[in-house]
Amino acid sequence: MAPLLLNADMGESFGPWRMGWDEALMAVVDLANVACGFHASDQDHMRKTVRLAAEHGVTVGAHPGYPDLVGFGRRSLRCSADEVQNLVLYQVGALAAFCRAEGVALQYVKPHGALYNDMMHRPEVLEAVLDAVRSFDPQLRLMVMATGDNRRVQQLAGAYGVDIWLEAFADRAYDSKGYLVSRSEPGSVHSGEERILEQASRIARGEPVSAFDGSSVTLDADVLCVHGDNPESIAAVRRIRRILNGGVNRGVQ
Repeated sequence: MAPLLLNADMGESFGPWRMGWDEALMAVVDLANVACGFHASDQDHMRKTVRLAAEHGVTVGAHPGYPDLVGFGRRSLRCSADEVQNLVLYQVGALAAFCRAEGVALQYVKPHGALYNDMMHRPEVLEAVLDAVRSFDPQLRLMVMATGDNRRVQQLAGAYGVDIWLEAFADRAYDSKGYLVSRSEPGSVHSGEERILEQASRIARGEPVSAFDGSSVTLDADVLCVHGDNPESIAAVRRIRRILNGGVNRGVQ
């Protein structure tokens, strides 16, 4: 099993409002999922985050979401397939411009929040996102949720000719099928450094993790996410980095 790549959502500040600990995270992650202005961020923070990633040799990916600043992109919007394609293209194109200005290669797309979840539960949304990625640059990877059974997503991505990264989460609770438990549920985000570290260790070793209902589920993942808005994750991230091969993965060529 290849070592997991470590990723985090970044660049989610907006104007004078600050979100997350980008500087601390950028020193240890392999991949930076950079917000593109619809759920969070703005043009200044987008470019600043791309520049910070370049300084640390971290691979940059676009983190597009629904146009919902007030709800931080965590509210599902009933968009048509064309609307989903266009909102993804709009945001990826914006971040690609800043990447080009900073001499950085944009290498993947990871949808945010409700768009990410809708993509996993509604095939028409996943197809719209895949179509957008393929239309923009078929060399880009799409990051999707690693679940207990990844075959449907892998087959659909293969039909569109888009490579995927399967993503697991160190600090989120899972249901028995390997889907994320809704943030509206108490306990959906793990607290406590040791609990986060244990889940990260199990995922990295390919071992089952405890599901919300007491069962267990195995997640076959390529990348592991820690959330920059969760202070418990920040406390554990350096220890997670040591688990994931001592940080030798930094960046993807």
